[in-house]
Amino acid sequence: MAAPVFLEVGRKRVFACALDWPGWCRSGKSDEEALAALAAYAERYSVVARTAGVPFPAVTSDDFEIVERRPGGTTTDFGAPGEAAEADRASLAAVEAGRMTALVEASWNIFDRIAAASPAELRKGPRGGGRDRDKLIDHVLAAETAYARKLGIKQRQPVHGDAADIAALRAAIGAALRDHRGDEPVVPKGWLPRYAARRIAWHVLDHAWEMEDRVDAGPDSAR
Repeated sequence: MAAPVFLEVGRKRVFACALDWPGWCRSGKSDEEALAALAAYAERYSVVARTAGVPFPAVTSDDFEIVERRPGGTTTDFGAPGEAAEADRASLAAVEAGRMTALVEASWNIFDRIAAASPAELRKGPRGGGRDRDKLIDHVLAAETAYARKLGIKQRQPVHGDAADIAALRAAIGAALRDHRGDEPVVPKGWLPRYAARRIAWHVLDHAWEMEDRVDAGPDSAR
């Protein structure tokens, strides 16, 4: 069956997000570019599914069904999927919530594995840009601390290397995603669980893959 895809269309950038697969979300300058990028990352995302113990089908660009499309905003054009889909309001059964959370947890696992295998100094982009490994890790932890507040979790940002604090933050996020069943945000002005899972996993994987590319594929691969 075709994978259902949500298109978030900004003025400068389009995100294509596979609704059933948190974190499998790529962008381009047009619908076509975004969908092509999504297909190109299917093999990479299959590692996330395998790590989570979730079967992942072989996918090509012809295996997507655009089920929803909505305008993006400034966050979209800045470079992050910033809009919840109407499909995100669907209630979550316990089994589905567990599957979704397992995929987010697998994304953390992959990020940690890539970070552990990466040198402290990463190859720079063609203009000398890009954070080194430890700054990338700090950036991801800072983002997750902010994202956690959208789920009603107030915890200080873990210090890089503090495994206990990092595990506690992730456990709290995982519990919020796994336990919330409603069709409203977890807290007022917060995030719907499906959107939260998509945004958190996307951010973790985007930087995990960036780190991996900047070790293996040379300076021109840095994003």
